Amino acid sequence: MTHQFDPTVLREYDIRGIIGETLGPDDARAIGRGFGSLLREAGGRTVAVGYDGRVSSPMLEHALVEGLTASGCDVVRIGMGATPMLYYAEASSEQIQGGIQITGSHNPPNYNGFKMVFQGRPFFGADIQKLGKLAAAGQWLDGAGTVTTRDILGEYVERMLEGLAGIDTAALAGLKVGWDAGNGAAGPALEALAARLPGEHHLLFTEVDGHFPNHHPDPTVEANLADLRALVADKNLDFGVAFDGDGDRIGAIDGEGRVIWGDQLLMIYAEDLLTNGGEKGANATIIADVKASRALFDHVAAHGGKPLMWKTGHSLIKSKMKETGSPLAGEMSGHVFFADTYYGFDDALYAGVRLIAASARLGKSVTELKSAMPNMLNTPEMRFQVDESRKFAAIAEVSERLTTNPGPDVEEVNATDGVRVNTKDGWWLLRASNTQDVLVARAESETEEGLERLLASIDEQLALSGLERGESVGH
Repeated sequence: MTHQFDPTVLREYDIRGIIGETLGPDDARAIGRGFGSLLREAGGRTVAVGYDGRVSSPMLEHALVEGLTASGCDVVRIGMGATPMLYYAEASSEQIQGGIQITGSHNPPNYNGFKMVFQGRPFFGADIQKLGKLAAAGQWLDGAGTVTTRDILGEYVERMLEGLAGIDTAALAGLKVGWDAGNGAAGPALEALAARLPGEHHLLFTEVDGHFPNHHPDPTVEANLADLRALVADKNLDFGVAFDGDGDRIGAIDGEGRVIWGDQLLMIYAEDLLTNGGEKGANATIIADVKASRALFDHVAAHGGKPLMWKTGHSLIKSKMKETGSPLAGEMSGHVFFADTYYGFDDALYAGVRLIAASARLGKSVTELKSAMPNMLNTPEMRFQVDESRKFAAIAEVSERLTTNPGPDVEEVNATDGVRVNTKDGWWLLRASNTQDVLVARAESETEEGLERLLASIDEQLALSGLERGESVGH
């Protein structure tokens, strides 16, 4: 028995495809066979399996479990739920050595995919490519594993409530928060959590529906926050929190309806940790991806932390956290990772609890915390099509030019992930996506004129490599 995957589905951070076109049950079974074989070879045996609310998820879960057990792995089925519930099942039990969540995250309803964790670490990059090689060769271990079912919702909610430890919950009685689950997989956990939180909580779209009838579940797109914004205004709430389709990315707005972007949320979490985090907070290394605002890195430094800029990608950030011992990290995309008193994985529900906690400990409303942030002018993330064979080469050319002949305006060139260039006007970024045939650009300044000059610099560098910043494409 061998299996060939469609070349588009084995990606850098996860496995993702279109149901019935590039992804189906045979792929899920082969993923189970490969992952199970690798885990057994590494001395593990037990895998937790969960799935999101997409229509195709139960079918893929059934085939995945078949593949895992055929490779001799024992499976603990945790059922439908948010991705962080699967991460929690793996992280909180010494008896479980691996985890696989079937999820299409924030992709359109006809997509689905797999996120994996292997003996406590992210499973990505070369690991995922290894699954393809094992399938093509049919080099799987054989066995007959067992299947058990475990309901972890209750204990997961209890664990999240520990995010309010040490806070006088009576003082939060007047708190009013809006929550938007976007018909994603976090809905049931959100209902159970909100029922236990102090204060008044108003919930939107907690019914799981893989067609996403109300709006697309991607909280980093401002249009998707319209319902939450209306709720916060109508009920005069303190702030609002939104989730993506599988509950591992957070979006937020303050009491005035202003978006609090991923790097701005990290500013709040970092200030709380560095001020109130005791030994774990003192001089802590706080990690953010290369798309984050300069204001964040300055804010971390101003509160005694060590800011570290790192590559975009939740698996890459998690790995860097383990390497540096960082207790907190985040990305512009809304992935936030707490490893101070939590497990270091991205959990938007827990991040929502920690936003309540940070506001309480810092003695300021979320709206006050947002108002205190410097008023930077940012472009949105601009994504434009560049041929797969050209995208990394073009970035290398830009990096080479700016390193050898930076010109009078360039203050610093950072090549951590693509090219991030500091000038007196602010900074601009060009990087190649690891998952699509696109280049990503972003710029930030304190003035409109400065922003125009930064965009002109991006266009100049693209032109020198025979490219132009075309029409922006989606994720």
